[in-house]
Amino acid sequence: MRRQDTSGRAYDLVLYGATGFTGALTAAYLAEHAPEDCRWALAGRNLAKLEQLRDRLAEIDPACSDLPLLRADSGDPEALRALAAGTRVLATTVGPYLIHGEGLVAACAATGTDYLDLCGEPEFIDRMYVRHDAAARASGARLVHASGFDSVPHDLGVHYTVGLLPEGVPLRIDGFVRTNATFSGGTLSSTLTAVSRPVAMARAARARQRVEPRPAGRAVRAPFGAPVKSAETGTWGVPLPTLDPQVIARSAAVLDRYGPDFRYRHYAGVRRLPIAVGGALGMGALCALAQLPPARRWLSGRLEPGDGPGPERRARSWFTVRFVASGGGERLITEVSGGDPGYDETAKMLAESALSLAFDDLPETAGQVTTAVAMGDALTARLQKAGLTFRVVRER
Repeated sequence: MRRQDTSGRAYDLVLYGATGFTGALTAAYLAEHAPEDCRWALAGRNLAKLEQLRDRLAEIDPACSDLPLLRADSGDPEALRALAAGTRVLATTVGPYLIHGEGLVAACAATGTDYLDLCGEPEFIDRMYVRHDAAARASGARLVHASGFDSVPHDLGVHYTVGLLPEGVPLRIDGFVRTNATFSGGTLSSTLTAVSRPVAMARAARARQRVEPRPAGRAVRAPFGAPVKSAETGTWGVPLPTLDPQVIARSAAVLDRYGPDFRYRHYAGVRRLPIAVGGALGMGALCALAQLPPARRWLSGRLEPGDGPGPERRARSWFTVRFVASGGGERLITEVSGGDPGYDETAKMLAESALSLAFDDLPETAGQVTTAVAMGDALTARLQKAGLTFRVVRER
């Protein structure tokens, strides 16, 4: 790996897709929290909407009235390459990533630009590894997917928990997620796109397995477990078919601190069994309907991209992820918690991840990497300072 020198570029950070629902929240967070010497810009395909957003940001910080606006369409490779070549870090909220995402990944991998997204689509992430990991390693670019609620609190929560357990021993961790949040049109669109392609998703996973190195002399597993009753959390655990376990397993495969034999299982934590059963059946029905194009179009029409929960609803939203861990004869329960996970906290996670890549003293990594591998303790510290809680609930 030989990282390209990006210090002379015009910007430290560019936010692409800034006028979307989550993009605008991320821009507002940066307007309030980016350091004064941060050189950042807004990017998207519609300059008029970018100008309207800049006016709103100037109400938060008058200095934002001078924010540069950069136009680039996700279907224009030359514009995307120019966008990537002008910044040290590029964060994008433009999904579904299977449809709109690859051009920007390719541009960042080629130009040595650090890349961040909010992708929760396993097929896209596996395809990007196969197609662009080698180029990113050669240029020194860090390609960091899933930099929001998918999958920062889970990935960093396990990383935090592992750091409290004995070294050099087999580790077992189960995560239990609880939230009362709702979702936006963009999230619905990305979810439907992902679950409507099971065959393509499996094919992409196999293609990645054929080329991705495995950890030497270590075992890493993230099985899709059966439902469980957790005495430690007081909930029923319903297996969650999300990206998070895959991300955690990739962190464990790279970081020796996760021990010689690591296993992680991922659940939704539900207080009452009937709700757990209903949730599992509902998820199954959604996946089944997503296979039918008319039903998928009808579901997508329930929320338009750019629509999402308002400030009052987000203010009432919360999440917790409890990790039940054991290793070396010790047992431990930790927790990561915060406010509205899908939007307010996701905007915070994406923005702080971008600032971490731009300004923190980080390990030398390149290629497709996770938040735990790329930023680890530095990002955890940032998020704690920004209001997320990482804590020990119980140890024995």
